[in-house]
Amino acid sequence: MKKVELILASSSPRRKELMETIGIPFKIEVSDIDESMNMENNLVEEIKELAYRKAKVIADQHPDAVILGADTIVVYKDEVLGKPIDEQDAFRMLKKLSNQTHEVLTGVCILNQGVKNTYCSISEVTFAELTDDEIWKYIKTKDPMDKAGAYGIQGFGGCFVKEIKGDYYTIMGLPLSLVYHELMKIIS
Repeated sequence: MKKVELILASSSPRRKELMETIGIPFKIEVSDIDESMNMENNLVEEIKELAYRKAKVIADQHPDAVILGADTIVVYKDEVLGKPIDEQDAFRMLKKLSNQTHEVLTGVCILNQGVKNTYCSISEVTFAELTDDEIWKYIKTKDPMDKAGAYGIQGFGGCFVKEIKGDYYTIMGLPLSLVYHELMKIIS
């Protein structure tokens, strides 16, 4: 394996945890960027662009490093469900997702000495029917408050998931197989 500096441009504890499973040493530097997206554009291209912008900020500071940027959005009927702004917003999102299928898009960018590679992994998630009490019980855990779509599949929110089509790790925020294989092309 080549000796490379790998930097994860993310503050997400889930992405950090997933990267640790790969076994490639890395460090974290958070890119503080405007994460707004143009909803008039193709969402696949927008999420890839957002991942690129996150990575680019760090790459400008570390031009010889390999930078990994990622971002995840939840889309239901062409509406992007970001992180809830408060408990009522979380309730609104979870009520909307109840007994419905939505998409989770995770954009990934790997910058390697000026070479840009971007990807988008898409998974479909179908929720069971949720009661208002179940939704409020989950919201009271505070788990939904920092997650796109107001849920995390790896925690109690996973109890709501009836079916998945696609990559589980995309839903967690980092398509692990894709990232691992693309990084191995660089360092092996």
